[in-house]
Amino acid sequence: MKILLARHGETPWNAEGRYQGQVDIPLSDLGIAQATALGERLMSLRIDRAVASPLARATRTAQLALGVARASRLGFDDGFLEIAHGEWEGLLASEIAERDPQRLRAWREAPDTVLMPGAGGESLQMVLDRAWVALARACEGLGAEDTLLVVAHDAVNRVLLARILGLPLTRLWSFRQAPTTLNLLEGPDVDSLEVVRLNDCAHHTPFFGEAKHRAL
Repeated sequence: MKILLARHGETPWNAEGRYQGQVDIPLSDLGIAQATALGERLMSLRIDRAVASPLARATRTAQLALGVARASRLGFDDGFLEIAHGEWEGLLASEIAERDPQRLRAWREAPDTVLMPGAGGESLQMVLDRAWVALARACEGLGAEDTLLVVAHDAVNRVLLARILGLPLTRLWSFRQAPTTLNLLEGPDVDSLEVVRLNDCAHHTPFFGEAKHRAL
């Protein structure tokens, strides 16, 4: 089976460098353009099933990626929700640096050790535990030639890719996930996946053109 693991398009908070987590921020005009470009790229590909995070930015990206003709193939799974940033949600990195500098330093240097502050705040392991189960659910019943589209979020994609690549979660920042990026995974089952393409955003960004995200 083949899995196209995509990230949602840009939002206004992405552009500002705010931590958005599970706050339901919609796509910006640029994000809509990115998702539309993704849809044009995927138009000729066979997609048998699609599952997205229920947050608006992922849902809309998935809808534009699929197009009207394939809209009925889209389902949703809370397991693909972005990490809950707790008290960090809506804040700029500079604001967090003033309020919670030690945790922010750990998030950048040893992210696997961080539990996000406040009620409902998650760790990366918590995200991986639920997202991996969601990925397994999404793959149930797929045939050898079937293709699944998953549209999720930065941290979700990173933890899934880290597990597949055999990387510890402390290495989470060793690769990037651009808006509407594509990661191509292939394998006979969810536990035997290989990464064929990583962070491919050629549909909207020229080579060497990707900007680094500020909300990390």
